[in-house]
Amino acid sequence: MPALPAHASLDRLRHQATDLLHAARHGESAAQAALTALSARPTLVTARLAVARGYGFAGWARLEVEVERREILDGGDVDQLTAFLADHPGLATEPMDHWRDQPKGATPLGYVAMLRYDTAGRVWRDMPGTGGMARALLAAGALVDGRPEDLETPLATAASYGDAEVAAVLIAAGADLDATAAPTSGGVPGGTALWHAAVFGLTTVLARAGARVGGIAEAAAVGDVTGWLRPDTPPQERVRALVMAADHQRLDVIDQLLDAGTPVDATDARWGRQALRQAAMNGRVASVTHLIARGADPDHRDLTEHRTALELCRLHDTGTSPDHARVEAILAPITTAAE
Repeated sequence: MPALPAHASLDRLRHQATDLLHAARHGESAAQAALTALSARPTLVTARLAVARGYGFAGWARLEVEVERREILDGGDVDQLTAFLADHPGLATEPMDHWRDQPKGATPLGYVAMLRYDTAGRVWRDMPGTGGMARALLAAGALVDGRPEDLETPLATAASYGDAEVAAVLIAAGADLDATAAPTSGGVPGGTALWHAAVFGLTTVLARAGARVGGIAEAAAVGDVTGWLRPDTPPQERVRALVMAADHQRLDVIDQLLDAGTPVDATDARWGRQALRQAAMNGRVASVTHLIARGADPDHRDLTEHRTALELCRLHDTGTSPDHARVEAILAPITTAAE
């Protein structure tokens, strides 16, 4: 069964139904079969029903409402969303099924938490007003921690996608800071929201809200490894913490870990990440400068794609921030292995 494209519009769907009816009336067998399965006398109403059912909806009216819901969520208009939910209260919680870019059927609240990433265009974007939309969904009955069958909570999703605005609204609404993702989740299997934030770049909001630190890597991301960095701390946990400190520009923590004997160029065996490459990839100017000063090797390559920190910096430079250009300016003169 086909799924709706991310930017489906009612105009295009109406044209699709009109084209289907036109094809049936001109003797195209597939179109005729689709319509006669629903009615002995094909009409535009029948064609629209066929289109709706082809996408998995019971009828045209439900398809229209679903497309409208997606357009409102993508548009970020809180007043429009509030009015829509007043007319359709059940759609504050009903999953967004039948969308090509949401094959697992995100809940509306989970979808808002990931709006900073355009799944259709595969680009990051600024999305002001997401906190207001999350608040409107919660007021209409959305579950702050999601459904029991969800792979991760909306808070974990917001942490993964770096939406501090949504995260703050969820925390204020009583989100469970210690809830863990399912073992089969795609982000950080079994991880808390703070662990998602540590991996993907958002820790401040969660830490200030009192999220429990569960290990030295999370502590490094937050910026305080007191009590976690001990003589018996396993080497790989130290390496993972160094990567987190570099990604979150916790320069004091970088120094603590290196002074305790953590190899500056070591790779995290679990995730395949390394401090300088991670910092360069994400445009962390202060961390790149600091790691180079502490002896990091700019020619060090990753084990899978064999890229240097400079190559990763260039690969992930979207042109939306000057930070990658600044990192490139630091690394280019001292990298001899760049292709």
